[in-house]
Amino acid sequence: MAKINLREQYPDSYKNDYMIEVPDEVASIMLEYDRLEAAYRRRTYYHNAHYSLDRGDGIEYDALFVSVTPYEIYERKVTMEQLHAAIASLPDKQAKRITARYFLGLTSEAIAKSEGVSVTAVNNSLQRGLHNMEKFMKKYF
Repeated sequence: MAKINLREQYPDSYKNDYMIEVPDEVASIMLEYDRLEAAYRRRTYYHNAHYSLDRGDGIEYDALFVSVTPYEIYERKVTMEQLHAAIASLPDKQAKRITARYFLGLTSEAIAKSEGVSVTAVNNSLQRGLHNMEKFMKKYF
């Protein structure tokens, strides 16, 4: 068991030294992370890659502060309404499986296991559901 000082790891949360024992594997992972972070800081300093969100320019600003037009907001809303209408038109099993797969991010294997059916049955149901949604969208939109 290795001892670490939580004040060094979390200076905002721990104002005084607070020593705890952790397994050696955890201590080695934390040490490796510290080394990688220090190497990253050295690289950004060496290459003058200083970006600030306060300045209003640079890569980080462009990535985080994308301006969305009112038209784009409206278009997204309409698209989501159409998508929900298409899912609502599906049979119950297909709708649940589509929601679990594409909105909750579950795998076909996880869905099959939770329902007690085969993966093939889930995949076939997903394919039929997507096909039915496509037909619905073409018919009504």
